[in-house]
Amino acid sequence: GGAAPRKGQATTVAPTSPAAAVGKAVTDIGLMAFPNAGGQWSGGGAVVNTAGRVFFSYQGRTASCSGNAVTSNNKSTVITAGHCVKLEGAWHTNWVFVPGYHDGQSPYGRWSASKTLSTPQWTASEDINYDVGAAVVAPLDGKLLTDVVGGQGLAFNTGYNLRMYSFGFPAAAPYDGEKFIYCSGNTNRDFLLSNDHGMNCNMTGGASGGPWFTQFNESTGTGLLSSVNSFKYNFLPNRMYGPYFGADAQNLYQTAQAS
Repeated sequence: GGAAPRKGQATTVAPTSPAAAVGKAVTDIGLMAFPNAGGQWSGGGAVVNTAGRVFFSYQGRTASCSGNAVTSNNKSTVITAGHCVKLEGAWHTNWVFVPGYHDGQSPYGRWSASKTLSTPQWTASEDINYDVGAAVVAPLDGKLLTDVVGGQGLAFNTGYNLRMYSFGFPAAAPYDGEKFIYCSGNTNRDFLLSNDHGMNCNMTGGASGGPWFTQFNESTGTGLLSSVNSFKYNFLPNRMYGPYFGADAQNLYQTAQAS
C-alpha cells in the first residue's frame, strides 16, 4: 500500500566517538554468524554502548522499547520507533533511555527525555510506513549523551535489498528483555502492506525501536542507522520489518538534533 518513497539523495552522517573511549577494544571475536535470526550479541564494539533499552509509561503501566544514540548537534538525540514515543493517540510519559543496558544494569545511567517527537505521518495517523521516533534527552550529571556513549552515524534514501544488522532488547517470550539481541541478513522490500525493509528475525516485543544498520562493521560495532525495528505480520512471525528512512525520517532527525 501507499506510494513509493520519494526518490531522494542518498545521504550519510558520520559517527561520533565518545569523549573518553568506552570499554576496552575487543580483539579476536571471530566472525559472528551471518545471517542470524536472533542471537545474543557477543561482538562488543560501539553498538553495545550506543544502543539501549527504553522505558516509559503507557496507559498507566511501564512498558519498554529499544533505541540508539546517534551523532547529533545537541549530542543528545536517540532514534527509536514512532510507537515507542506515541501510541493510540497518546504520547508516552516518563520516557527514559538506558544505554548499554543488560541484566538490569544501567552502566551509563538513565537518561530522561526532555522532548519526544515523531514523523508527521506517525504523529497524525500512526501510519506504519513512518513508524520512526526520536527523543532528546536531558544532560545527566552535567554530561551530554554522546559525549558519554558515542553516537552512531545514519543513512537516508539507501534504496532496498541491503545487507543489514538489527539490534534490540526483545522482552516477550522466549526473550526476557535483559539481553542484547541481534539479527542480520539480506533485506528486501515488503510486498504486502508497507514500503518497509524486511529481514528474517525472531526478536519479539520490546525490540521495537532498536537500530537497523547498513555498512555495519562487526569488529568495531559501528554502522549507519538506516531503519528501526517496527512490526511483524502475525502470519510471518519470524520476519521483522523496519521503515524506509526517506525525507521524513531525515527531517525528524534534523528537527531532533536541532532541539
